[in-house]
Amino acid sequence: MFRDSVKKLLEEGLSEREDLFLVDFDMSGDNIIKVVIDGDNGVLVEDCMFISRAIEHNLDREEQDFSLEVLSAGATSPLINKRQYKKNIGRTLSVKTINDEAIEGKLTEVNDEKILLEWKTREPKPIGKGKVTVKKQAELSYDTISTAQVVIKF
Repeated sequence: MFRDSVKKLLEEGLSEREDLFLVDFDMSGDNIIKVVIDGDNGVLVEDCMFISRAIEHNLDREEQDFSLEVLSAGATSPLINKRQYKKNIGRTLSVKTINDEAIEGKLTEVNDEKILLEWKTREPKPIGKGKVTVKKQAELSYDTISTAQVVIKF
């Protein structure tokens, strides 16, 4: 029952801020609440505070003892929500498929069913010696992706 109240307050807070979306919500048996959010334009500390207040200010600590943590999805966190893919168009992703195939490429397209990754690789020439640079691409439906993470390059 307490979990339902917290979830409802979280949903109400997110409905006020359409640029933010839920990545993960967890609540342990001893009322430790963990909320992970992301945003179409990133997440600021103020955004986490907004969601935290939307929940905390509407609960009575006299009735329920709880701990609340609101976090932004980190740069190295796996992509879970389809909206996370959309905001990362143009970035390099490291994707592992359900068939254990590993692909690293630039995310160039995203829609409701699939993503498109592109990369360049060096392959032997079809005729003669040496190698040639070839542009490759992979179209992956979301249900074939086991994990996907943004590759951070310095």
